[in-house]
Amino acid sequence: MLLISTKHYKMGGVILVLWLFLFASSVHLSHGISNEIHLLRPLHGSGGHHVPGLSCLSWRLGVETNNIIEWSTVPQACESYVGHYMLGRQYQKDSRVVAYEAFAYAQGLKLAGDGKDIWVFDIDDTALSTLPYHANHGFGADPFNSTAYNIWIYEGKAPALPESLMLYKKLQSLGIKVVLITGRSEAKRNVTTENLHNAGFHTWEKLILRGSSDTGTAVVYKSNARKKLEKSGYRIVGNIGDQWSDILGTNVGNRTFKLPDPMYYVS
Repeated sequence: MLLISTKHYKMGGVILVLWLFLFASSVHLSHGISNEIHLLRPLHGSGGHHVPGLSCLSWRLGVETNNIIEWSTVPQACESYVGHYMLGRQYQKDSRVVAYEAFAYAQGLKLAGDGKDIWVFDIDDTALSTLPYHANHGFGADPFNSTAYNIWIYEGKAPALPESLMLYKKLQSLGIKVVLITGRSEAKRNVTTENLHNAGFHTWEKLILRGSSDTGTAVVYKSNARKKLEKSGYRIVGNIGDQWSDILGTNVGNRTFKLPDPMYYVS
C-alpha cells in the first residue's frame, strides 16, 4: 500500500508541476510576449519570409473554409506564401486527398445503369489549371485583369489538374458521366473544347458555358444550370469545384467536393 501511495503521490506531483508550468506559460503569453504568441502559429510564409502580424496559413484556412469571403486579392504579405503553396507539393497533396475521397465515395454508389447518373465538374482550377497565368500575376495578389486573362484563355494551353484528370477517368470507368459547367462565356466554347481535349478530357455528357442571358452571380448561374439538368432527368451524384460558388446554392447534388484554391474568389 505504501508503494502505491508513493506512486500516486509522485504522479500527483508531476501533474501539479505540469499544471503550474502551463498556467505560468499562459500568463507569460497573455502579457504580449512577442514571437511566442502561440506555438502552432507560423511566423513565416512557406517561402521563409517573415509575415508581421499575419499568419498566411490561417488566412488560407479561412478562405478554404469559406469564412473569409468577398475578398478581391491575396494579401500582399501572403504572395510568396501562396506561390510556394501552389507550386509546392502541399497543393498537390491537398488536391489528391479530395480526388481520392471523391473516388472512394463514387465506388460505393449504387448506380441505376440508365446513363442518367452524372458528376458535375467545374473547369478553371478544377479540370484545367490557371496556375501558369496566376504565376505571372502575383498568385492572386495582383488585381484581376480580365483582358490579360482572356488573352491567356484564348491561347488554349491550360494544363489539366492531374488529380482531377485521374478522378475524371475513374468516374467514367464506373459508368458515371461527366458534365462540365463553367463560368466561361459561350464565346469560348471552341477554345475550351480544344483545350480540354488536348489536356486529356476527351468525352463528356454536356459542356455548359455561360450565355448572354445567364445573369446573376456564379451561385445563381450554376444553380440554374444544375436545376435544368435534373429537370431533364439527370441525377447529380457528385459535384466538384475549386470555388464555394461551384458547390453552393440549389441542386448541388448528392455530395460536393471542394478543391483548394487560395488565388481568387468567385461569388
